[in-house]
Amino acid sequence: MKQYILPAIKLTGIMMLFFTVIYPFAVWGIAQFSPNSGKGEIMEHKGNKQYANIGQSFTEDKYFWSRPSAVDYNASGSGASNKGPSNEEYLKEVQARIDTFLVHNPAIKKSEIPVDLVTASGSGLDPNCSVQAAKVQVKRISKIRNIDEAKLIELIAQQTEKPLIGLFGPEKINVLKLNVALDELNN
Repeated sequence: MKQYILPAIKLTGIMMLFFTVIYPFAVWGIAQFSPNSGKGEIMEHKGNKQYANIGQSFTEDKYFWSRPSAVDYNASGSGASNKGPSNEEYLKEVQARIDTFLVHNPAIKKSEIPVDLVTASGSGLDPNCSVQAAKVQVKRISKIRNIDEAKLIELIAQQTEKPLIGLFGPEKINVLKLNVALDELNN
């Protein structure tokens, strides 16, 4: 038994040192080379400072709506609802989101609503939406802001972020950046 305990204690000590000192320091060091030294991307719009990499709540009809949040966009408590697709409460919540979206977008059919407009992400703080989620809102915004739909489609194309090195992940749009560009377009 002695032959197993001593190596286990040594391995535990080495792992504690690695995961509590060396690894966090390495991640911190790498973050220093990123924009804003790993402190997030801060945008200023209309006198307000906001983090572009944390989801924001947009529910006004004149803006592109963001993905719902299970944590009410509270960055101090990131997390999902942890409710499965068979949970009745969750299904009612998603149906309420669908109904609200259809009321505000009467030209859209239920089958055209992208899933990311009615379900929260795993973190509850996803700042992005799919290209389809942005395009499905064009008619509403065009009508309210009196902007040609083609101009809005062009704005969406300009704000679309391509997959990492063309391979990893889907195309996506940062909703905050898109809405800031929309306000600038309207001025």
